[in-house]
Amino acid sequence: MREPIKIRWLGHACFQIEKGAYSLVMDPYAPGSVPGLKPIHADANLVLCSHGHSDHSCTEAVTLHDAGVCPFLISKIQTFHDDRNGALRGPNTIHILESDGVRIVHFGDLGCPLTDEQAAALQGIDVALLPVGGFYTIDAAAAKATADRIGAKVVIPMHYRTAQFGLKPIGTLDDFLALCPSAVRLGRDSFTVGEIDRGVVVLDCPT
Repeated sequence: MREPIKIRWLGHACFQIEKGAYSLVMDPYAPGSVPGLKPIHADANLVLCSHGHSDHSCTEAVTLHDAGVCPFLISKIQTFHDDRNGALRGPNTIHILESDGVRIVHFGDLGCPLTDEQAAALQGIDVALLPVGGFYTIDAAAAKATADRIGAKVVIPMHYRTAQFGLKPIGTLDDFLALCPSAVRLGRDSFTVGEIDRGVVVLDCPT
């Protein structure tokens, strides 16, 4: 029997992904780097960061433990943090996690359109953790276009602002949800892969 994969949103672009006894954290933010969010104190077996900015690379916020072999095949796609080939904000790494035929993709601070080759490599992914707030990343319209282009089955939006938390220059979730009127709000911070097969899933952030 396949073990379930659980995705928990820790805020901003930070997620904890668990399968069995194994856990990894992606893009942990530094204390104070995202207004309104409490500091991260997580335990995991691995940390992955899309780039070196403080709101995505605070590896010291995660206490690492040895749990043996990682159940995920991890691959990377190199992109940019802006639409000028990195001239403004540098590079960005997309991480692809694959296990038992399930692919979860964390897009980091994607700030540019995907190339045809990149889009082809991401076709039909099961879960896309996708920035939607604009300014530092792609905006709501570009995020929707990206999700449609690659045929993502489930999209979990991230890197946006609310009344309680977030960076001031970035937008709220409203523009993205206006493009995705059938989005499901789970009312919690976690999602188990497979509980919803298709669509946009909105998680609550623990503030």
